[in-house]
Amino acid sequence: MTDSAGTLQETIGWDDFEKVDLRVGVVVAAEPFPEARKPAIRMRIDFGSEVGVLKSSAQITEHYTPASLVGRRVVAVVNFPPKQIGPMRSECLVTGFHDDNGAVVLCVPDGEVPPGTRLR
Repeated sequence: MTDSAGTLQETIGWDDFEKVDLRVGVVVAAEPFPEARKPAIRMRIDFGSEVGVLKSSAQITEHYTPASLVGRRVVAVVNFPPKQIGPMRSECLVTGFHDDNGAVVLCVPDGEVPPGTRLR
């Protein structure tokens, strides 16, 4: 199996995939993150009562503004360990794909999915 750059990727088993906790969340707050090394947006994302509200930073400024993100559903990995990004501790990884110019386009559900819903 190869990735978009044509690099061979290791095959994983179903058990490996099940370890990744991908959930739908709703962005409840977003603001510029000028302390980040590359242009980024700092977000607070509500993943429902089971996970709660988590913080994240994403380099998505080419296609999104903070105001355009509030209320938007996103897909994120919620079981990575926290990562220090400048003065902020990121608690989840918002997912996306690189477009032809290398800018990130968010991975989003194609409909109304309740916050906290896990990808299966």
